Amino acid sequence: MEHLVSSWCNDRSLPESYILPPEKRPGKLTVPLANNIPVIDLGGHDQTDLIQQILEASQEFGFFQVINHGVPSNLMDEAMSVFKEFHALSAKDKAIETSKDPNKSCFIYTSSHNYATEKFHFWRDGLVHHCNPLEKCIQFWPEKPPRYREVVGPYTAEVSNLAFRILEFISQGLGISLGGLGANQTLLVNHYPLCPDPSLTLGLGKHIDPVFINILLQSDVYGLQVFKDEEWVGVEPIPNAFVVNTGYPLQIISNGKLKGAEHRVVTNSNVARTSASYFLSPSNETLIEPAKSLVDASHPALYKSLPYKDFLIKYIAAFTDSKALEEALSTAV
Repeated sequence: MEHLVSSWCNDRSLPESYILPPEKRPGKLTVPLANNIPVIDLGGHDQTDLIQQILEASQEFGFFQVINHGVPSNLMDEAMSVFKEFHALSAKDKAIETSKDPNKSCFIYTSSHNYATEKFHFWRDGLVHHCNPLEKCIQFWPEKPPRYREVVGPYTAEVSNLAFRILEFISQGLGISLGGLGANQTLLVNHYPLCPDPSLTLGLGKHIDPVFINILLQSDVYGLQVFKDEEWVGVEPIPNAFVVNTGYPLQIISNGKLKGAEHRVVTNSNVARTSASYFLSPSNETLIEPAKSLVDASHPALYKSLPYKDFLIKYIAAFTDSKALEEALSTAV
């Protein structure tokens, strides 16, 4: 726990291990906010139109925001409040609250899963816990802050329903079945403390999510950026909206029709930022491969077939290097 950024960042300048090589630094701290990232109203009654909007956004951007999504705004606010309260706990309390399950279904880490071997670190701490089945997982969740389970249980149930609803829209749009593929549901609560020099580091480096779909509650603090048309654009926080992005496995299953968008998180010297990602991902043994109905003589398979657990091994090895990952997964020689 001594490595957690939030444990030591208040009284120190930026350590050398967090200073990125010049080519990986964020560069301009102010990038244009993307006013063309689609905002999709899920309260619309024309399902065919909704499917078309979601499919087009997933093809062009790999990112979109949703409003009128059915998750109560007061529940979103309460969840964000307890997420912030958790990350404000002492390092000792965080260690206690994330060590209840010997199988480590709930844990906290810093920077990335490669912390011990990575050449430089990212300015973030992350709380992770599994969410399904809820009645089995919730016993291992934090009990501090006191309302954590009471609030986050209903929150994850609502967001899970939303995630599967969007995945079904995507399934219908592609004309393939994605049923049963969201076997694992995980919550990742990232915290990006105040940073002494945001120009030299990142909260998260450039990457594509290794999941089917991510439903992100990004709070009211800006920090998320998407790589579009060879430049970084900011994703503006919209009150009571969720940011949705498709991940690499969907890019593979759709045989490249959908885009797993590259994105990163910049830090802030004036205000800390907390966000919560709800991930749907397959079981370890699920075969990740282009859907057979999307492959023919005119549209050959662009990606290799491999179990999800092997995909994750390649993903972690090439984290923040999307070109290397593409080469590892592509059928092209």
